[in-house]
Amino acid sequence: MVKKEELPACPVATTVQIIGNKWKLLILRNLLDRPWRFNELQKSLDGISQKVLTESLRSMEADGIVIRTVFPEVPPRVEYSLSELGETIRPILDAMKKWGENYKAKIGS
Repeated sequence: MVKKEELPACPVATTVQIIGNKWKLLILRNLLDRPWRFNELQKSLDGISQKVLTESLRSMEADGIVIRTVFPEVPPRVEYSLSELGETIRPILDAMKKWGENYKAKIGS
């Protein structure tokens, strides 16, 4: 998890630091619906490399917004889901979705 003293003074900059790249936002978009397995996420995110997906998931787990659950099965099953803190991102992504829809409607007309 990012230490409080490492976070920017500006709250918007803090948000951008935690979720502000293309892949993290798209991962979060998917996790808002349900838990996902690694391979499912990779297949749904066209163009993401295994390395970038791994790094993004680890970073979001360290920041406390994603939970990695390992099920005691053979072969092992691992799922990623939003934590309680991660769920609080929902209104931000909902607003981004609405803005994107409005933008596309205005530009397309």
